[in-house]
Amino acid sequence: MRILGIDYGHRSIGLAISDESGFLARGLAVIPKSQWEKELPRIIREYEVQLLVVGMPKTLDNQEGSQAKIILGFMEKLREITGCAITRWDERLSSKLAERYLLSADLSRQKRKNIIDRLSAQIILQDYLDSQCQTSYSQKEAEEM
Repeated sequence: MRILGIDYGHRSIGLAISDESGFLARGLAVIPKSQWEKELPRIIREYEVQLLVVGMPKTLDNQEGSQAKIILGFMEKLREITGCAITRWDERLSSKLAERYLLSADLSRQKRKNIIDRLSAQIILQDYLDSQCQTSYSQKEAEEM
């Protein structure tokens, strides 16, 4: 099952895709917000995506951030357009972590700007995938006892 990770930014939307086993995420693309209604359904069909994981901004005290209402509206419209299952995932600090990775790679500001949304989506999706693997392992261990 393929899963698409989505980082909804101010100007663009970063995308990441899982492998078919749902174990690894890789950055896929960055699309302008003005084109998402055309591009996302095409990408979902092309990769046969069955689940969308949308980053939900939260504050450090676990409250939904100011951008949350916008994201919830985006998710509702996305569900209507695609019919895909959608889950939201805490994206706290994903952009900061992506920025830190890119700075440590010594990339120029322009190069960082071009890939930060895609890397943020990859971080969000990988975090989600890792949590699902941990749940699966915990259930498996409990069944074996």
